Amino acid sequence: MRKNKDNILTVDLHGIRHKQALELVNKTLNEFSDKGNFSLTIITGNSTVLQERIFTECLESSIFTYFIPSWNMGQIIVENVSL
Repeated sequence: MRKNKDNILTVDLHGIRHKQALELVNKTLNEFSDKGNFSLTIITGNSTVLQERIFTECLESSIFTYFIPSWNMGQIIVENVSL
């Protein structure tokens, strides 16, 4: 996980096998779930299979809001916003 110059949290899954990618996503989400508001960009590349696995195995049962942005279909944006 890294922060870019705009202070956006990013996890890049390029070159990582699906099992390790899912573990990394779960670990990262668990780390930040207790820290309040955040926005995390998960870079998946063109793997719709990996995106689907992230949705079903990591995000659907979570409290987070998530979407694939229309400007980059190779990423998932996950947000946790508490009011």
